[in-house]
Amino acid sequence: MGREGMNIFHVVSGTSFMVQFVLLLLLFFSVTSWAIILIKFFYLRKAFKESDYFTEIFWESRDLSVAYKEAKNMESSPLARVFGIGYMELKKLRQNGPGAAQAGNTSLEDRFSGIDNVQRSLRRAINTEVTRMTQMVPFLATAGNTTPFIGLFGTVWGIMESFHGIGTTGSVSLAVVVPGISGALVTTAAGLAVAIPSVIFFNYFMQRIRLMETELHSFSADFLNIIESDIIPSGGKR
Repeated sequence: MGREGMNIFHVVSGTSFMVQFVLLLLLFFSVTSWAIILIKFFYLRKAFKESDYFTEIFWESRDLSVAYKEAKNMESSPLARVFGIGYMELKKLRQNGPGAAQAGNTSLEDRFSGIDNVQRSLRRAINTEVTRMTQMVPFLATAGNTTPFIGLFGTVWGIMESFHGIGTTGSVSLAVVVPGISGALVTTAAGLAVAIPSVIFFNYFMQRIRLMETELHSFSADFLNIIESDIIPSGGKR
């Protein structure tokens, strides 16, 4: 077909309105998917980097208040945000402690009731962080599952129009058939071009999110162990 046949824009311009609409729809999916991919890639990279840094600070710190001050400066770290919520709940527990102690009501049951409050706060915080990390990611799964079929729809429609043109003109020459069919086949290629990276990055992001969720649960368990073994029984401060 020569150089003219290699010009995608020339091929697309010769297609019908429906095929062009399908290509515009696929373009929307492509632009949106790549925007989400870039946003989530840099967001998760920064989240892991800051969380690793906060973990080092947390275990090196002898005072939870120092770790809390550092956590407030790490807005991109899910680990730091979960710790901040747990620390504020622990602070409420400490503030209620002195009054309870003067009243003689600091029983073991009351202490573990306070730990349960911290545990619930940590669990809610983890769920919030997982929801935050997964925002927009399901769109990649939607794009990966639907765009091949959208492209296939455009191809089928274009081929039907090509055969309709044959019936109308009565000509079966390649000059009549090939432009319409080649333009229609572009939609299948476009659908696959959108679906493949969407599926790849969806699986990548979900693997990273599951890894972060595991780290959040592990950190929550370690934080609760510190409270149970050090802060609550002794009534002191770490």
